[in-house]
Amino acid sequence: MQEINDFILAAAGQPWVLVLVFACCVIDGFFPPIPSESVVVGLAAVAATANVPVPLYLIGTAAAGAFIGDNIAYLIGRGAGTSRRAWMRGPRMQTTFHWAGTELRKRPASLILVARFVPIGRVAVNLTAGATGFPRPRFVALTVLSAVLWAVYSVGIGMFFGQWFEENHLLGATIAILCAIVLGVLVDFVIGKVRGRLPVEPTSTVPPADSP
Repeated sequence: MQEINDFILAAAGQPWVLVLVFACCVIDGFFPPIPSESVVVGLAAVAATANVPVPLYLIGTAAAGAFIGDNIAYLIGRGAGTSRRAWMRGPRMQTTFHWAGTELRKRPASLILVARFVPIGRVAVNLTAGATGFPRPRFVALTVLSAVLWAVYSVGIGMFFGQWFEENHLLGATIAILCAIVLGVLVDFVIGKVRGRLPVEPTSTVPPADSP
């Protein structure tokens, strides 16, 4: 346990650790299996007691990576739609894409902000925004705000729990990551409940006009 704890502390103090954070946050914007939250929260827990990496640098790096990743997803959606890749065609992803398209027409600002905190949700929303032609300037502005809020939250929760475990960075990082995961699950659950209560739009039964 002590060896793992020392490794985390040593890695956190290396200059390349911010490059790792940036890369994880960028890729996570369009490929959900990459765990950017775990990396950011875990390093923030170490920063709470060791001050490495510098928390402000960590926030800035995570926010920049998240912003770029979200906008890459938007461009992918604009160019490829939401069904080209095999992982996009699964029933869960297709349901999420359909829901995201409906919600983007109703409440785009709140959806983009909240979706940033849900790994699969943010990818679906960003891809759908691009595929449905959501205005690019507005999307950029909203993703600037969502990326900053997400980075501040991730670092904040890591530092909050990290301060409780000054003698064991591994335990502090583990608890902080678990709390971030629980919050993400709760947000996902709430979104699912709201989605289930939305009325289904009736299918039009008006027959097409006869051709002259």
